[in-house]
Formats: sequence, structure tokens, C-alpha cells
Amino acid sequence: MQIRKAGRGEDKIDRETEKAKVPPSGKKLLAWYDENKRILPWREDPSPYHVWLSEIMLQQTRVEAVKGYYERFLAALPDIAALASAPEDVYLKLWEGLGYYSRVRNLHKAAGVIMEEYGGRMPETAKELRTLPGIGPYTAAAIASIAFGAAEPALDGNLLRIFARMTACEESVAAPIVKKQAEDYFRAVLQNAAHADRCGDINQALMDLGATVCLPNGAPQCASCPWAGNCAAHSLGRERSFPVTPEKKPRRIEELTVFVILAGSSTILHKRPERGLLAGLYEFPNAAGHLDRNEAEAFVRALGLRPLKLTALPPAKHIFTHIEWHMTGYEVRADELELSDGAEKWHAEHQGYSITGLREAQEKYSIPSAFRAYYDHFRSLRGDDHSIVRLARRRRIPN
Repeated sequence: MQIRKAGRGEDKIDRETEKAKVPPSGKKLLAWYDENKRILPWREDPSPYHVWLSEIMLQQTRVEAVKGYYERFLAALPDIAALASAPEDVYLKLWEGLGYYSRVRNLHKAAGVIMEEYGGRMPETAKELRTLPGIGPYTAAAIASIAFGAAEPALDGNLLRIFARMTACEESVAAPIVKKQAEDYFRAVLQNAAHADRCGDINQALMDLGATVCLPNGAPQCASCPWAGNCAAHSLGRERSFPVTPEKKPRRIEELTVFVILAGSSTILHKRPERGLLAGLYEFPNAAGHLDRNEAEAFVRALGLRPLKLTALPPAKHIFTHIEWHMTGYEVRADELELSDGAEKWHAEHQGYSITGLREAQEKYSIPSAFRAYYDHFRSLRGDDHSIVRLARRRRIPN
């Protein structure tokens, strides 16, 4: 039997990957962080509430987009007690535009648990934090390390990418065994006695390294990396080969027609079901498929309105994790809505729909960012004095 001799290239790969199994010291990383860290509002006062709020907001959302929302949210709900006691319409409106509204609903639920079970003080350990609604392993580790100094690696996409390149990991970073290896790798860095008092800074340094140097798309900026000398992928010249990721399944495409309705100084909104996508949020009335003008008019008449003018709106697209909405829309100018049999009957016949004033719709109701293109158009509308929504009993239809 012939035994194949390893070539020089394979020898080099083996040497580099073997060397890379030993995590580097955090000393160079911290020195780099002290010089290059991003200035972010939640880092100015890393209290448990501030860290928690920022980490939840940053899920699936760009840092630059979060800054304004973070400051606005804190101004309205400055602490856990204020969040726990806030009405739903308040915290949903503060979240408007960030998407993934289950995040803020879980924030509110968790704030209630903290008030009731922890006396208003955030639990300090990652294990306890993971018991709160909406807090998973990553968020628990980030809070525990940044706010309380615990040696908990905050393993997210940034850290998995860094680990894959540092070790030239040929396995998918989605594999549980790779995630465990990455967690152990970074835990060893955190537990180094030389910087045991800066666990939060190390996690934030790794976040910044992944966001600004060890980039996910395009060429990583290896010349700026404090760990380049320890990186197996860099030594092999294969930085772009890592991380190995599973092939993404194609998203399901759904077609919708969206109606921005204006009847005098009022509009009609629809509340989505309490379960499923965008659960319990208000939206513009919409129908499955791309409706032509005749079909659109029929939809509006079914709401008890007589359309005076339909204006086609530009198409729009919104991407969810597993679904794409391909939307077309109409601005509808409607005639008077006469409810001679009373508001209750109209509401009973149109479950989930509400009539509300234009200003109230813009200031009170939280419209998901999925409808951003049509919401931006809606905000530019002004009511017509000659066309009003009349309610037989002179009161708004209940929600």
C-alpha cells in the first residue's frame, strides 16, 4: 500500500491551523481598541439597562440606524421601571421603524419580570439573564460582561467570523461544535489574568474588530488588525475563504397591494392578527396579489367607501428573514362614509379595521417599516375639508 506524502502546501496548512488553536493574548487587541474604538452613545454610561436596550436594538439593525432610536427611547423611558409601566402604544411607537417588534414586546415583558422578581435590579449572571424574555445567550453574555465584568464571550456573527479566520476553520460556523469551539477560544482570551478586569472591553473590541476590520463582505483590512500575526487564514493568504457558511434557502415571495386611504381628515388602518408576522401591529389595508384598478376599486367599496380617485403608487419591496414582500399600491381619495346604522355595525362587518384621524394615525399608531415607502407618502397627505368621514353617533369607531 502506498502512503501519500503530504505536500508543502498541506504541511503549511497543518502548521498554521495547529498554531492557531492557541488563542492570542488580548493585550494587543485592547491596545488597538483603546486607539480605535467606535464612539457610541450606549458606551458613555454602560449601565445594565443601557447595555440591554442597545443590544436588543442592534439585533438585525445597523449601528448608525440605532443611535437616534436609542436616544429617543431613553428620553421617554429612562429606566427599567419606566419601561415596565409604559403602555403598549407608547413603546411600540418609540420602536417604529426598527422592525422586529417582538424585540420591544419582550423588552417590556422582561422589564416587568425584573421589577417583580428582582426588585427592579437587573440580574448579574448570564445564567439568570437568559431566563428573561427575549434574552438569548449572546445578549446575556454581552450584558454580563459589559455591565458586570463577567468573563462571558458574546458570541455573534462577528466573533464567529473572527474565529473562523483566526483558525482557518473549514467547518460551517453554523455547526454547534464550531460554535462551542469558538466560545471556548474566546473564553480563554477573556480569562487571561493579565486583563481579567476588562472583559467587557474585550467583547466590545471584538465587536469593533468584526465590524471595521475583519469584514464580512469584501476584503478584510488585515493591515489594521492587531491579531494579523496570529491569524491562520492571513498566513495562508485565504482570508476570503472563511467563514464557511451554510447555503441560504431562497426566500418566499408574496405579492401585496397596499391602500393608502384618505377620506377628509381621516384614514383607515388594519390591525394584524396577534400571532404571526408583524403580530398585533397596525398596517395600511392590503390585499394579496397585485390588483388592477377594477379589483382595487372593488376592495375599497367592500370597506364601505366610494372611491373618488385612485392613484397608482410606485412599487416597493421589503425583505424579511424568510419572506419577501413585493408590493404595489394605490392612494385612494374616498367620498363620505355614511354609517347610518352606527359605528358598531361597521366595525362588526370589518373586523380588525379602524377609522382614525390623519394626525392621530401618524402620531399614535406604529406602522411597521415594511410599509415605509407607503408610510412616507401617507405622511405627506393632507385632508380635504369638503370630504369628511361622518359617524352616525359622532364618535370614532372603537379599535
